[in-house]
Amino acid sequence: MTEAHLSVRSDMKESAAMKPEVFLPEDYRPAETEPFMNERQLEYFRRKLLNWKAELLEQSAETLDNLTESARNVPDLADRASEETDRALELRTRDRQRKLIAKIDAALRRIENGEYGYCEMTGEPISLKRLDARPIATMTLEAQEKHERREKVHRED
Repeated sequence: MTEAHLSVRSDMKESAAMKPEVFLPEDYRPAETEPFMNERQLEYFRRKLLNWKAELLEQSAETLDNLTESARNVPDLADRASEETDRALELRTRDRQRKLIAKIDAALRRIENGEYGYCEMTGEPISLKRLDARPIATMTLEAQEKHERREKVHRED
């Protein structure tokens, strides 16, 4: 088991120590027919976020290993340029992953605070389909579109 998975498991144990474990069948999917953000839904999204974080941390570790291995002197200019381009791409990817992990951590805090699943702009519930596809979402689709339109208008000024 990787260090990332052990770290996430320790996070899961810490949260489980604070409250009783919620039983969640393996085939569970949140449904519109159940009360919004009930214990099972919250546990489903918490596990989904923790697993996603573990995958990202594992990929980050692999990226660091690759960067360490590729830090060698390549005499051929074309090969060196290609290697530098690959390294820059990996670093950009790593930076995006770092930002994504911060958003995952914020979503996990919202679960703990009881704010998860509700739009930060309108306070309305975010659809389960949207949360399942993008568990770090903080706005309903409509609020997100309105926000992006506003940003686009301000950028063009």
